[in-house]
Amino acid sequence: MSDFEHVFEKPPEGAAADWTIPQNWAAYTEVEHQTWDTLYARQMKILPGRASQAFLRGLEALDLNAGGIPDFDVINPKLQALTGWTVVCVPGLVPDEVFFDHLANRRFVSGQFIRKPDQLDYLQEPDIFHDVFGHVPMLTDPDFAAYMEAYGKGGQRAASLGMLPNLARLYWYTVEFGLMKEADGLRIYGAGIVSSATESVFALDDASPNRLGFDLERVMRTLYRIDDFQQVYFVIDSIEALKEVTLKDFGPVYAALKGQDDLAIETILPTDNVITHGTQAYAENGGRFAA
Repeated sequence: MSDFEHVFEKPPEGAAADWTIPQNWAAYTEVEHQTWDTLYARQMKILPGRASQAFLRGLEALDLNAGGIPDFDVINPKLQALTGWTVVCVPGLVPDEVFFDHLANRRFVSGQFIRKPDQLDYLQEPDIFHDVFGHVPMLTDPDFAAYMEAYGKGGQRAASLGMLPNLARLYWYTVEFGLMKEADGLRIYGAGIVSSATESVFALDDASPNRLGFDLERVMRTLYRIDDFQQVYFVIDSIEALKEVTLKDFGPVYAALKGQDDLAIETILPTDNVITHGTQAYAENGGRFAA
């Protein structure tokens, strides 16, 4: 049975044709606001010295610690002034074409709901904490903002070419679970890591996962899993470098990928830039669901 509750075949009642809904910030309960504050405080004990400078600057620029769940009417003018992006509410997971259209027009979609107090440690379905705390600070960085817009436009094309699974891997291993080099060492910028108390530590400190230098075609061939810590993380040199390698015509990349086999998650190729050759012990011992 799926852990995803907020999934619809068509826009539910009250949603616009583009799947957006009002945030209705006034309707959040005190318990829901407290859940945000608890999650925020917990992450901020972990992330200094682990999260990228771009992420930390974004948190400060948007003042996401003003108390309780952020009001989009408050944070959107700040975000729009910085990079032209806005955050829009949706009832849950949206179809790919809707997601890409929003990104291509510098709109980031966020779930409206927040996890329950007994789900603080793990929630497979993205909620407003994952979407806003995890993703939105990076959208204050001009290079990352440009990358995300380009991704939306590229998604529309990839869908028409049958290359969406490959492009989805790029999103997964950068936007969700990316690491980057900084002067003091590896840092986190992926939303799936920075919004997780446990993976924020695992991604940088654990001996189990492979950490490999980012290579576009390599990433697009690599499978991933959504139900546990990652077995491999790809490391970019900088956000600007990520933007430069991805703001181009992917036609030749897709052509090169045709006929190539997908790569198992734990694979290390002779051509890989290996930063950490992981033990894979965590996954081999059963991961999150080990007895």
